[in-house]
Amino acid sequence: MGRVPVIQSGCTCSSFTFYKRRIGLQVLEVRKQAYIRLVCGDADGRINVLFNRVRTIQKKSGQFDLLLCVGDFFGSSPEAQEEWEEYKSGSKKAPIHTYILGAASHDTVKYFSSSDGCELAENITYLGRRGIFTGVSGLQIAYVSGREAQAEPAPAHCFTPKDLSALAAPLVSNSKFRGVDILLTSQWPRGVWQYGNSPDINTKFCGTASIASLAEKLKPRYHFTGLEGTYYERLPYRNHMVLQENAQHVSRFIALANVNNPAKKKYLYAFSIVPMKTMDPTELVKQPQDVTENPYRKSLKESKKEKPASTADFGEEEPAAQFFFDLKKKEPHQGQFRKRQSDGDRHTQPKQPRRPPQPTGPCWFCLASPEVEKHLVISIGTHCYMALAKGCLTPDHVLLLPIGHYQSVVDLSSEVVEELNRYKTTIKDFYKSRGCRCVLFERNYRSQHLQLQVVPVPADKCTTEDIKEAFVIQAQEQQMELLEIPEHSDLKQIAQPGTPYFYVELDTGEKLFHRIKKNFPLQFGREVLASEAVLNIPTRADWRECKYSREEEESLTKKVREAFEPFDFTMQD
Repeated sequence: MGRVPVIQSGCTCSSFTFYKRRIGLQVLEVRKQAYIRLVCGDADGRINVLFNRVRTIQKKSGQFDLLLCVGDFFGSSPEAQEEWEEYKSGSKKAPIHTYILGAASHDTVKYFSSSDGCELAENITYLGRRGIFTGVSGLQIAYVSGREAQAEPAPAHCFTPKDLSALAAPLVSNSKFRGVDILLTSQWPRGVWQYGNSPDINTKFCGTASIASLAEKLKPRYHFTGLEGTYYERLPYRNHMVLQENAQHVSRFIALANVNNPAKKKYLYAFSIVPMKTMDPTELVKQPQDVTENPYRKSLKESKKEKPASTADFGEEEPAAQFFFDLKKKEPHQGQFRKRQSDGDRHTQPKQPRRPPQPTGPCWFCLASPEVEKHLVISIGTHCYMALAKGCLTPDHVLLLPIGHYQSVVDLSSEVVEELNRYKTTIKDFYKSRGCRCVLFERNYRSQHLQLQVVPVPADKCTTEDIKEAFVIQAQEQQMELLEIPEHSDLKQIAQPGTPYFYVELDTGEKLFHRIKKNFPLQFGREVLASEAVLNIPTRADWRECKYSREEEESLTKKVREAFEPFDFTMQD
């Protein structure tokens, strides 16, 4: 027994109790003006199995408006062909209006006499190679049959870039176009899993970039595919950039498994939807809590066209200075910081694709700089390191910093971001083991090197909601707008490099963001955490009033390093 979670996509649908059957069918309560659709994955010629299952569902759950089939509907075996002949001859009839995509393999091309779509049997209609199907309800369904052609001329079971352009161009050229209700494709879009949950298949050769580009342009509220033999429902993703573009509806990607598959993965999916054209705009753009960034949008830096490689104008860029730090033998002040070599007896570190900008003057946080206080270092990775905070709020208040010179999180290369996130996860686990919540904040204002402050707050002192409220109230008192941004949002999509900002991340994944326009209190983050509402140590709000002697700093650093060592992935890899 179970209860279906409410699907919040601007579809004005809600859930009701249902019995989880072998296929894991998701059934939704219909509201007025909503239409229930069924979608299935590759039938592979198992037409009787599919339609018998649909009949059973309709007897218990009521009639559905239509059935949409993605992937390969037909099979190549003699048994599958004999089964189809019964429907083609009229001796059997589909129990529901069924719309199918075209051939996705050479073996099933023979079942399609036309590339433009036609009725193949009573209640079974082939949509066509590509196009738009609009029902009497006004629901708009875009579709593309087959696989991407690898060469010209394209085989009959393949589509070409011209097909996708012919489909998208008339829609996106209309200034009133907001997106389509449903997109059906045989193939997956490449990279759909980015920023979201991962499918249970090897994605190395999964999907195609051309379908990803089509999905980005058409902004479907639902995108269904088959072919990969698995069920995968991605977290919903947004179609706008937070704080930079007007809010738009979210998109949901659902891949379905093969009919009657032995692993019993879901191959039928039911959902309720109100046509976009009849919806209230406010209702349409509502964002569910688990919404993520658009997987097809790249950051500004990544989307710039690359220059052709040539020895004349394209040199290999150097990586940031890397360091090896043997924490087990000596203390750092005894001088065993040494630059990583790349000679024959030492492993060469992977190179970063971009060389970080060099500081214009002395930098206290670049690990290669003579100014850095190395005795505060706790852990060193390939691209980032962790150090005790100078004038720390608590004895285990630390900083996460890039080894190379980067000004803010939004300037980081992908390799540095990946390791920084690994450090964040690890430090959260470390604090949790000590009965503390983790609060991270960054002030990209009057600073030249990224410092991600990480502060533990005892869980028995206050809740995450108390911490969040403390930040919001103090911001209001100082007439600052502190906005909440979605959990899965990418900061690079909100603030471009060079934009001053203040950013907070709580242990629940909730994030608060303030775009700095003029003066900003430099100690704001510390002041909130030191306040009576959180740590109740107001005298430690200013780090300059919390200085320790070098010996005390070395002692504190050693204690944190020893406690953190079981969690330190740099010591385990």
